[in-house]
Amino acid sequence: MALRHFLTLRDLSTAELNRVIARAQELKKLQHENKLYQPFTGKVLGMIFEKSSTRTRVSFEAGMSQFGGSAIFLSPRDTQLGRGEPIEDSARVISSMLDIVMIRTFGHDIVERFASYSKVPVINALTDDHHPCQLLADVQTFVEHRGSIEGKTVAWIGDGNNMCNSYIEAAHMWGFKLKIAAPKGYEPKPEFLSEFAHCAELVESAEDAAVNADLIVTDVWASMGQEEEQKIREAAFADYQVNERLMSLAHPDCLFMHCLPAHRGEEISETMLDHLNAVVWDEAENRLHAQKALMEFLILENLKPN
Repeated sequence: MALRHFLTLRDLSTAELNRVIARAQELKKLQHENKLYQPFTGKVLGMIFEKSSTRTRVSFEAGMSQFGGSAIFLSPRDTQLGRGEPIEDSARVISSMLDIVMIRTFGHDIVERFASYSKVPVINALTDDHHPCQLLADVQTFVEHRGSIEGKTVAWIGDGNNMCNSYIEAAHMWGFKLKIAAPKGYEPKPEFLSEFAHCAELVESAEDAAVNADLIVTDVWASMGQEEEQKIREAAFADYQVNERLMSLAHPDCLFMHCLPAHRGEEISETMLDHLNAVVWDEAENRLHAQKALMEFLILENLKPN
């Protein structure tokens, strides 16, 4: 059997994604009840960070620890990725000493090349093109609060970035409708949109996206590495703030999510995180549970006999 990785949502079937979401809820219950579950004693997770992150590091490291295993944090100073040693060589060596690897980096080709030479499962913990782990947490959160996301309408408001790309894939995998409102010049790549025209569409304004939405999602206007564009982006995104007025256009029970960190007063209003239908803190916690379920799935899948 071929080695299983998780580089984009499409690396798992819809049934498998739903299994991971359901398992994440079970693991969350166990953790909240302080019940010990340590199936991976002696297993080691390698965490390769070329882009820093609070939530990603804490959730993966805590998750592996709760499973009875351990995690090794590798910063840009600690690896040779992109600094002389070919990625393929790094993958051969690193994966020979670990049981599973997560990578948070820039180009999506980096995780693809690493995975193609890895002896163990590789998880994409964020690239410039995709952020599939966040989608697991987001869908888990929606399911916990509203039930199945299939057939629902989701509004993405803001930059057509990696999060937006993963929402487009999620619409395809889970069968919901995605409306995308992005300023001119900041839309998702046309070739990506055209592939998923059956489930995702660009709309003219944030208001158009919000009308009748069951979930509204946004992200910062300037992601890591785009800080020098901050002022330009503030002007371009001025009409794309998620606020109480925008939420009033959606269904009364419409949820609001943000992958964090949030910039109050920019992509969201000062009080949006306190909105009655905001589930941002549950969403953040669910990174832990969803990623534990994902790691368990990948490790067990790759232990199956050929």
